[in-house]
Amino acid sequence: MKHRRSHKLLFCLAATVLAFNTPAIASDLPNINLGFTSFLDGAPPAGSGWYATQYLEYYTADRINDNAGNKVALPKQNIDIFAGLTQLVYQSPLKIAGAHPGIDVILPWVASAHTDDGMGDVALNARTGFGDLLIGPFIQFDPVMGPDGPRFAQRFEFQIIAPTGAYDPSKAISPGSGFWSVDPYWAATAWLTPRWTVSWRLHYLWNATNNRPYQGLGADTTSSQAGQALHANLATEYEVNPGLRIGLNGYWLRQITDMKVNGQDVAGQREAVWAIGPGAMYSFSQHDHLMFNAYFEADARNRPEGTRLVLRYVHHLQ
Repeated sequence: MKHRRSHKLLFCLAATVLAFNTPAIASDLPNINLGFTSFLDGAPPAGSGWYATQYLEYYTADRINDNAGNKVALPKQNIDIFAGLTQLVYQSPLKIAGAHPGIDVILPWVASAHTDDGMGDVALNARTGFGDLLIGPFIQFDPVMGPDGPRFAQRFEFQIIAPTGAYDPSKAISPGSGFWSVDPYWAATAWLTPRWTVSWRLHYLWNATNNRPYQGLGADTTSSQAGQALHANLATEYEVNPGLRIGLNGYWLRQITDMKVNGQDVAGQREAVWAIGPGAMYSFSQHDHLMFNAYFEADARNRPEGTRLVLRYVHHLQ
């Protein structure tokens, strides 16, 4: 029983390593934004119009924690995933009560996913491919201006995660989750000085029932439902030279309800983690921006604890 539980734990944990683009199984939290957005998150850099963004991410971990935050007893705990997501955003020039409507569409993908528990069979259960599509209508408020420029900007988005990604209930790790989720958020940026900002993005996650649950949960399992969660991205940066900003970025996740199997709560499986690290942003112009963010995780519960590197390029389609 202990050997079986260790295998199930590794399957569950490896499936939830990344943010938007991580493979996921039916019992785990779906693809969520952990660290993908950071500096100046509260406002688009060039106003209304179309934006195309490409993200690339590498995640590695050699530690997987249990519910108490202790390292699980497995011969190996190696996880390496390279993935990304492609995003298209449209903000309308139409303004209603100081706010612009818009739409956000994100397609995640997993290029490579490798997990190894030292027992020889976990990596065979991993697969690559496209993840679940994220669609979010939003309202973007015009920035509050001060004598030296913007002082505050904010956005509200009702994000929906559709189960369109590759999903196989016989696989421990799939790019898709197999169920619907809603993950609305509030993003904002405050200018402490014309060169120094603080940004945040606060999410609430709710997940629907999966009626084709992962088979490793047991032959008698007919449904599963991931728990609800709160998660946030935080960042602060300073413009050291025209176009160049450096700062700190972090994220935080806490699952607030238990997962369910056949409608019954399963205790001791709630996920938690936080991370912090350095970041930089270079603006080639008002329409082109390159960001790099590194995150070092800590205090993980029921998930891996590792390092995440994110490279992001934003282009305003004029």
